[in-house]
Amino acid sequence: MNTKLLPVSPESIAEAGEIIRAGGLVGFPTETVYGLGANALDGDAVRRIFEAKGRPGDNPLITHVASEEEIAPLITGGVSPAARALMDAFWPGPMTLIFPKSDAIPPEVSAGLSTVGIRMPSHPAARALIRAAQRPIAAPSANRSGRPSPTTARHVLDDMDGRIPLILDGGPCEVGVESTVIDVTGDVPRVLRPGGVTPEMIAKACGAVEVDGAVMRPLKEGEQPRSPGMKYRHYAPEGDLTIFEGENGAVAAAIRARYDAAPDGSAAILALPGHEALYGARRVFPLGAADTAESVAAALFALLRRLDDERVKHIFSEAVDSSGVGLAVMNRLSRAAAFHIEKV
Repeated sequence: MNTKLLPVSPESIAEAGEIIRAGGLVGFPTETVYGLGANALDGDAVRRIFEAKGRPGDNPLITHVASEEEIAPLITGGVSPAARALMDAFWPGPMTLIFPKSDAIPPEVSAGLSTVGIRMPSHPAARALIRAAQRPIAAPSANRSGRPSPTTARHVLDDMDGRIPLILDGGPCEVGVESTVIDVTGDVPRVLRPGGVTPEMIAKACGAVEVDGAVMRPLKEGEQPRSPGMKYRHYAPEGDLTIFEGENGAVAAAIRARYDAAPDGSAAILALPGHEALYGARRVFPLGAADTAESVAAALFALLRRLDDERVKHIFSEAVDSSGVGLAVMNRLSRAAAFHIEKV
């Protein structure tokens, strides 16, 4: 299959919409990461997503809509007051809500669960594609399963060339980590996957929030993912990644020792901005352009892919403060490291 990479335009959006309606796949930009989209109402089309990604079938997908009117046929039980407050505060934007699903959602989308994740993206190209397709679009991130998520169209092409017919190039993604996933089927909204909409923001919008224990731990034996991004090792570079937590000086000393013990040329260090000098002449990559969690989030996946391009075999990373958006960063880093975290 020849994969076309086209800049976003009215013509390329129209072509992409036709592909979706015909049961095909399209890589497209959102404000979080690039998605790999198919008609969410067509189980056969959705299966093609799993085939293209090499994604396990027990990992549910998110369904993207362009307007609130599109939601009612996809869910049952209506919209709770908490869900309404979150929708009013954060849609369109980087937030997915988990609702009981209707029969319109095929089991391929929900991985056999009785729920479905619904998101209304804010990226104009994503919204235009949904309207052009005239269908809700099921879409995980547009990467091979387990790899760092794509934040540019070139990343999508690296993973999906020859696997899908079209990628829409809308430039780099703004947020850089996937949407916050919130279960609104219970009495209190529960964060299943952290993202740009933080627990603090959720609590302010609707009065209460819980963070699922699996956000910062691997799933237990037999525990099924209730949201994308809950698998044990996810977002991972090809090299082995280890995270070090503790006081800055102790962390730097531990990382220097591990780096120096690695074979020459095989290791790299991920340091928070401003900490580079702690590592002397060693190979150091800054985690973001500024000392903020938002900056780290925006740069993280592109940085992990760069380490793959440079064939780094051993990666030693400082931990990030898990308050605010930092929780999303540490969630992604921890899963990329298969929860190999050393406390020093």
